[in-house]
Formats: sequence, C-alpha cells, structure tokens
Amino acid sequence: MVDYALQRRALLADVAAGRTTLAAACDAGAYLQRAARFHGEPMDRTCPVCRKEKLTQVSWVFGEGLRQISGSARRPEELEQLAAHHAEFSVHVVEVCRTCGWNHLLRSFVLGAGRTTRRRTAGE
Repeated sequence: MVDYALQRRALLADVAAGRTTLAAACDAGAYLQRAARFHGEPMDRTCPVCRKEKLTQVSWVFGEGLRQISGSARRPEELEQLAAHHAEFSVHVVEVCRTCGWNHLLRSFVLGAGRTTRRRTAGE
C-alpha cells in the first residue's frame, strides 16, 4: 500500500500559503464528480479547503485483466468481487469534495487473486 498523506499535507500547506491556487487544487472534473456521486462512499472528514461538506471517497480500478472496466470507479463491495475473480489489479482511492472540487489521491494498493495455480489431479 502506498499512502499519499505527506503529499496531501504539502499541497494543503501550499494552498494556505498562496503558492498553489484554489483553482489548481480544486480541479475535480465532471467525470470525477459523477463518480463521487454514484460510486463514492461518504467519509467522516470535512473538506480541508471549503469546510462546507464531508468528503467522498472514490475507488478507481486499473489492470489489463479487467479489460473494459479498467479505469472505472467501483464501490467497496465490487472491489471484493473483482479481487476474487481477477488476477492482480491496482486500486487508487481518491477523496473528493462535491462542493468545491477538491480532490487528492489518498492511497493505492494491489488486489486480486494473483496467478492461479494448476490443481493436482489424482495420479500426479
């Protein structure tokens, strides 16, 4: 698992100091906003930028074995199903504010059944 908390803190410090504009930090596009609305999970944290709304967590899946669903947002229960039926794939978890557009990669990790091993049959 890779955690991006230090990068998040640095970006927020840059916004507070004026080194990064709000427009640059709050740049969630329409696709990400829709993913947050339909596939996101509510978080307990309030947006660190606008402080108006609770953040939403969105999980994106990437992997060759996923074919047409690679690059799409998935709910946590879907991640479990994908992990049981697909070889290795990566998950990128992003926090999104649906009010101001703040978004940041929180963590990434690998899921999946890995390589399947050949079952031994009687007589082998």
